[in-house]
Amino acid sequence: MHCELRTMTDSVKAGPPGIGQTTLADVAALAGVSTSAVSRTFTPGASVAKKTRALVLDAAKNLGYRPNAIARTLSTRKSRIIGVVVSYLHNQFYPTVIERLSQLLQAHGYHVLLFINSDTSSSDEEMDALLPDILQYQVDGIVLASTMMSSKLATHCRSVGIPVVLFNRVAPVKEASTVTSDNYEGGRLAAQILLERGARRIGFISGLEDSSTTQDRERGFLDELTRHHKRLFARISGEYDFTLARAATCEIFHRSKRPDALFVANDHMAFAVIDALRIDCGLDVPKDVQVVGFDNVPQAAWGGYQLTTIEQDSEQMARATVAILLKHIESGIAVPQRVVTPVRAIMRATTLSI
Repeated sequence: MHCELRTMTDSVKAGPPGIGQTTLADVAALAGVSTSAVSRTFTPGASVAKKTRALVLDAAKNLGYRPNAIARTLSTRKSRIIGVVVSYLHNQFYPTVIERLSQLLQAHGYHVLLFINSDTSSSDEEMDALLPDILQYQVDGIVLASTMMSSKLATHCRSVGIPVVLFNRVAPVKEASTVTSDNYEGGRLAAQILLERGARRIGFISGLEDSSTTQDRERGFLDELTRHHKRLFARISGEYDFTLARAATCEIFHRSKRPDALFVANDHMAFAVIDALRIDCGLDVPKDVQVVGFDNVPQAAWGGYQLTTIEQDSEQMARATVAILLKHIESGIAVPQRVVTPVRAIMRATTLSI
């Protein structure tokens, strides 16, 4: 076993086939440094003098040497890979977040390995079934975005020392850290915006019913309506899906009594709602119907939509997620943390001016 490990660590194929293999020792000899200095140069986060690093990189370039990440994982027991699990990517909020997570983690020598949990119902069973696939890559941490986890999964990850962060979701399990925006406050702000602009028949198009984000946004929204002695006029689920949200909008607006304002649980569905109102129903936004979304994805500012929305601070959320992961990985102690980032209203053209 020791001989195999040494072979994998020191011998890395370089150059055209048939020429041979370049080893750490070859790079060290050309650079005039020790093999341990070469190893530290190619180990993310390791300390090495600037001059030594320059000598090693120059020698490696000349020899065509490439470090073997798999061998490093075997020798250090650290893969420097973070598994990121999402249920869907059609909502632009998540590709934007994953890109930022990857950038932040790469700055610390880590890389993202993306997994798709195809069950959009966020069921614990589907996530538990995916866990063996994730763990076989020896990941150093896991981020669950737009999906949930069971107590069984959380307990297992904790027992093997793998920190887990739930991103934009809250679960009843105590073993995992969570990073969310203040979804309750966002829902409350959405109601406030519509009420201040004279809306009387206010509807809500929800996301997935078992999603904590949907539940918290709706709870804040309804509490603010109640505080102003208003009742919800209409409610229907779009399940965070563009096509379903468009169909749901048409269903509501083919009724004899229709809303004059809608809060939509995310921007992705809000775009479908606006399309349905303008194209399918022949209505003017915001004169006939005011619309407020949630997320503030880049498309919300596009000229065709100019969507009034509640902004989640994706940058702050991504930084908090990375900070939690690095703290847990480096300390070896995974004490669950709860981070809630503030939200703010972004006023655009789908609501009336006061």
